Amino acid sequence: MHNPTRNSKSTDKKKVVAIVGGGLVGALNACYFAKRGFEVEVFECREDIRQAKIVKGRSINLALSHRGRQALKQVGMEEKIVSKGIPMHSRMIHSLSGKQSPIPYGKKGQYILSVDRANLNKELLTEAEAYPNAKMNFDHKLLDWSTETGAMTFVGPGGVKEEIKVDLIVGCDGAFSAIRKQFMRRSRFNFSQTYIPHGYLELTMPPINGEFAMKANYLHIWPRNTFMMIALPNLDKTFTCTLFMPFDEFEKITTGYEVLEFFQKYFPDAIPLIGEEDLKRDFFRLPAQAMVSVKCSPYHLGNKCVLMGDAAHAVVPFYGQGMNAGFEDCLVFNEIMDQLNEDLSAVLPEYTRVRVPDDHAIADLAMYNYVEMRAHVNSKWFLFRKYVDNFLHIVMPTTIIPLYTMVTFSRTRYHEAVKRWHWQDKVINQGLFICATASALGGSYMIFKNSHKISNIPFEKLLTRLQELANF
Repeated sequence: MHNPTRNSKSTDKKKVVAIVGGGLVGALNACYFAKRGFEVEVFECREDIRQAKIVKGRSINLALSHRGRQALKQVGMEEKIVSKGIPMHSRMIHSLSGKQSPIPYGKKGQYILSVDRANLNKELLTEAEAYPNAKMNFDHKLLDWSTETGAMTFVGPGGVKEEIKVDLIVGCDGAFSAIRKQFMRRSRFNFSQTYIPHGYLELTMPPINGEFAMKANYLHIWPRNTFMMIALPNLDKTFTCTLFMPFDEFEKITTGYEVLEFFQKYFPDAIPLIGEEDLKRDFFRLPAQAMVSVKCSPYHLGNKCVLMGDAAHAVVPFYGQGMNAGFEDCLVFNEIMDQLNEDLSAVLPEYTRVRVPDDHAIADLAMYNYVEMRAHVNSKWFLFRKYVDNFLHIVMPTTIIPLYTMVTFSRTRYHEAVKRWHWQDKVINQGLFICATASALGGSYMIFKNSHKISNIPFEKLLTRLQELANF
């Protein structure tokens, strides 16, 4: 049982906060507000996943990194969640030939964690419920709410209507947020959603003789330019494999034979690990799922309502920052509450001002990273630039910081990380161009200086030497 703490400058009367959505961000927010001493009511339209026989919803594995860990740390949950995650130190690239090549995420000792979505959600709900001033309301669907009064109407179990009046409404109800619909009725509310032409389909790679079928501490990637497959490790020694591919490519595969033919062509090393029969069955178990990117602003209405997580900024999953950005929303809001003494009329607009540019930046980065993961990792130039960036980071650790390091292993604001990345990219490319130009001029000078010697070399021998250099 937790003892909530109150800000010394807040009033004696406890404010009531309604959190709509009992997913990851909603459950974590409940911990933050309850810890502050607010009366917290969480409303979730689905049943309690801790009691559900089948957990509905997305199941893409989550990659927990620094931002998410810092948010969990503030409510005392970091160690518990980290202990149930599997460290991934590198990407493991699988070529068509079956060759495996690791690309480290950062410096030695830096890693991201593969965590199970459902288990994380259960842990957060249990933690929130341990506060005496927090109440969970499952099977409650939002019917209506008022931005002026904070009055809310829900339909509970059995179709019974329930009304509640609150001081603050926090919309954490996902990419298709019911709370956000009220925002869209207002003027000067900006909103956009983009479905990418790719879908995803999940497969399971079982253990072999009770052990992982592949090396466990890696995020495995099969990049194939226009599509890719990834695999993340689970605590039960399975891997969750996710195939990301254009919908029109999914639609071409209609039989078990065509599935095997497709995998034999593009992912031959994965077939014996997944199993032919399991592959043919699981491929058609569910249709490919869509992925949407949502941007909006502002994130608040007056001093009564604020959006967080996917309700404010759903992102495609290719930078591993969707959950981390949502958790950081909770942390940033909490920091602003400290700075402005819980004055909601000041906190909400400041939260919008601070958070919107960062969330829009990570939405764009997630789109970019899909191209990097499925195509660029096959490029020798990409790998060369990775080594150059990492070398410069070692030599000048405060001047040159790789983009992935800023996003994943620090709390550098997302939009500032993007600005710095563009500046670094420009400087490094100019430096490489100058080096290449100097090398070319130096080579030309040496050829000119030794032209009388070169003229005496037979043409066939000179051509052979040039080909050897090109091959090198």
